[in-house]
Amino acid sequence: MIRLILLIVFFLAQQMVAQDFQGIATYSADRKMNIELDSTQVNSEIQKQIQEMMRKQFQKSYTLRFNKTESVYKEEKRLGATQPTLGIQVMVAGSGASDILYKNSKEKRFVAQRDMLGKIFLVKDSLTHYDWKLENETKKIGNYTCYKATTRRTFQQRTSVSTNDDDSTEDIETEEEITITVWYAPEIPVNSGPATFWGLPGLILEANDGQQSMLCSKIVLNPKKKIEILEPTKGKIVSESKFEEIMEKKMKEMQDRRPNREDGNNMQIRMRE
Repeated sequence: MIRLILLIVFFLAQQMVAQDFQGIATYSADRKMNIELDSTQVNSEIQKQIQEMMRKQFQKSYTLRFNKTESVYKEEKRLGATQPTLGIQVMVAGSGASDILYKNSKEKRFVAQRDMLGKIFLVKDSLTHYDWKLENETKKIGNYTCYKATTRRTFQQRTSVSTNDDDSTEDIETEEEITITVWYAPEIPVNSGPATFWGLPGLILEANDGQQSMLCSKIVLNPKKKIEILEPTKGKIVSESKFEEIMEKKMKEMQDRRPNREDGNNMQIRMRE
């Protein structure tokens, strides 16, 4: 019943808005960090510093420019962003400040411009299918009444940790089924959202996958100046699976070429965003 009511509300809202309905939403993103390192090599205080530095690295701001069928999601530039120290090298796959994600819900496709170590790729593929379960629970985000929706996905992450003791590297892979929880606003009749999320009767204003959270902090609807939503065109065209393959290969090459530290305090952490 709740699904039917929401779809009716979404349909009526779509009929009431102009054909050029558009807006800009700003999201704040944060990542939960829970990295456990060998206590015989890294004491608890250093571990806390590492986690805090990495947590700050993943605190980012994004903008989503959207109309009724298209959107562009891009990271806002940060001033004074620094890389972790303490002999730590962090490699994050699939993320960059110059990356652009274009989504077209009408055609159910996306185009992602991604920078891999200075080489630009243009990833073209179908939008991820989310089997959303519409819940009865609601809450306010800003001035909007938002409804809860959930789905289950398989989450994969690989963490690579190395020390100079024997010049070896250990790759730790985890795979688990997680619950993704989002909150969407039927008052904003677009079926888009932050990152790859889409497919609900209203703009997604908050999303949490258990590791990363994204919250809309500002939204401007129908600004006086028309918003340009342009599909990226720069880069070598590849499918999503091909880009994943290239990314794994490049990260392995970086790992093999890493400099050795004589003090035995060389650590490399590889993550997927």
